[in-house]
Amino acid sequence: CTDKRVNSTTPAIFEKYPTVLSLSKANFDELFPFIKSISYPSNKTKHLIGMANKVMNEFEGKIPMTVDELLQLPGVGRKTANVITSVVDKQPNMAVDTHVFRVSRRIGLVPQTASTPLAVEKELVKNIPEALIHKAHHWLILHGRNTCLARNPGCERCGIQQACRYFQQKKSQ
Repeated sequence: CTDKRVNSTTPAIFEKYPTVLSLSKANFDELFPFIKSISYPSNKTKHLIGMANKVMNEFEGKIPMTVDELLQLPGVGRKTANVITSVVDKQPNMAVDTHVFRVSRRIGLVPQTASTPLAVEKELVKNIPEALIHKAHHWLILHGRNTCLARNPGCERCGIQQACRYFQQKKSQ
């Protein structure tokens, strides 16, 4: 689902369950109404409760701050683990969502042969200065949302035309 939907849903969840401990005590029927407008609400409800329980039981109530530990939590995949560690702890991890995947391939930051999110992540981490990686994720997302749109890229108003593979190919046609 969209970030917009998640952002409109989470305030009520955090109000009702302000701590991991309180979320770990929730049951499915209590939490589900908060999640029902998000895609796959049953799975996400189960994952949230399972995640909170695992954090309480195996991580002393503290959200872990390594990708490997976060991946142990129910419902947490590589993208989420990278978002948490890069945003909260400014670790040099690159979360690859649909915007990052599309934009980085389109503009030429990664080769077209980088055909999976993990391959794109590895290329970006290899080629972006370490101190900027945690910020670059946001730059690519915003560029993909505001300028380099999926169906109708705004090449005419883009500030990186000179460096963009897509623009150069389009221009030569």
